[in-house]
Amino acid sequence: MNTAFFDLAEWEVPIIKQRCKELGLNLVKASTDQFDISHCSEIKNVEVLSVFLSKVNQAMIQELPNVKLISTRATGFDQIDTDFAKKKGITVIYLPSYAESTVAQYTMAFILMLSRRLSVTFSQSMRGHFDQKTTRGNDIKGKTLGIIGTGKIGCALIKMASGFGMNIICHDMFPKADIIEECKVQYVPLEELFRNSDIISIHTPYTKETHHLINMNTLKLLKKGVLLVNTARGPIVDISAIRQGLKNNIFGGVAMDTFEGENIWIHKENMLDDTEMPSAEIFKQAIEAQSLLNYENVILTPHNAFNSYEARQRMIETTLSDIITFCQKGNCPDRVV
Repeated sequence: MNTAFFDLAEWEVPIIKQRCKELGLNLVKASTDQFDISHCSEIKNVEVLSVFLSKVNQAMIQELPNVKLISTRATGFDQIDTDFAKKKGITVIYLPSYAESTVAQYTMAFILMLSRRLSVTFSQSMRGHFDQKTTRGNDIKGKTLGIIGTGKIGCALIKMASGFGMNIICHDMFPKADIIEECKVQYVPLEELFRNSDIISIHTPYTKETHHLINMNTLKLLKKGVLLVNTARGPIVDISAIRQGLKNNIFGGVAMDTFEGENIWIHKENMLDDTEMPSAEIFKQAIEAQSLLNYENVILTPHNAFNSYEARQRMIETTLSDIITFCQKGNCPDRVV
């Protein structure tokens, strides 16, 4: 099948070319570019389109009359117009498993950095300022960690946090009996998790139901000094609520690898060349996110939690395996629609 890959790292391009050749896929394009509608004319005949976090909307799909499969090399698929793809009879697949341990490690690092004020310590030390009083943090042993979403990443974090002696409470629509038994966690209603957690970590998918799960009303429920970590999806957390919570000293620290307005930051170099500019609301969110860096207890990173060499290699191999399965059988176990 004619295949195109976008959003690749430079070192991934030769790997994709070699593996497609070995697997008998006709590689039309392997690009480090973010996919947008301007690329459609040069890949008109593709049957398989693989992206990472690039948006694939209705207008783009309409410009690709032969596409049969859209593959996102990510666990989230909210950037794909799955409803329109389904109407067109196009299969959409995702990667439910490739970086659960990788993201959980990153999340654990965030928890430790916030608890022990490591970002403040590093910042002061780099300026030659050594002061134990301003860098004193807290132990995490015995603290209550509230985990929202116990999929593969959430469960991987549970196992890591258990090793640090944390008390763990969880919220998920589908509690897992094995993790309850293995790690002695307790599933609780969401409001109870908000009220009792010293640290909250978000690992739920982004859906209409989880949009702004953390919001202005949530702030009233939280413990004063709670630490918040988000390595899931940006719109799960209302960026305005984070700003308000920091202003009112509700949050003892916030670490977000994904946040509203992040695409303005990540793709700002290409922004002027885009045919579809972000909305005024998204620009406002990006400015609000920027303002959070005025707080020394805030850590923002560029959607980087998944980004280890090992995880990206698993990403490539799993994606190619799924594409080959689709080519051979017309279906794939990692199918969204």
